[in-house]
Amino acid sequence: MLPLPNDPPVRPVRFELLADAEPGLIPRALAPFARRSLIPDVVRAQRRGAAMLVEIRVDAMPSEVLHLIEGNLRQIVGVQRLVVVLCAELRQAG
Repeated sequence: MLPLPNDPPVRPVRFELLADAEPGLIPRALAPFARRSLIPDVVRAQRRGAAMLVEIRVDAMPSEVLHLIEGNLRQIVGVQRLVVVLCAELRQAG
């Protein structure tokens, strides 16, 4: 996914990753963010039998690295599905 000319410089993004449940999955999923000095705003992981669902949300993702992180997440061994949700805005419940 390449940024389009009208893309904002930063945007809220949520990555939903379904992968084989393995002890090293979460650190491998967070590594692409750490390499780019990005700290996710939300990280959730839930085991579902032999699989694990991991949600990583960044409220201000730089558009120029979005496709790089997406590619890195897709290359993780055991990934069954990756969904990238580009949010118009994120609202806090309260």
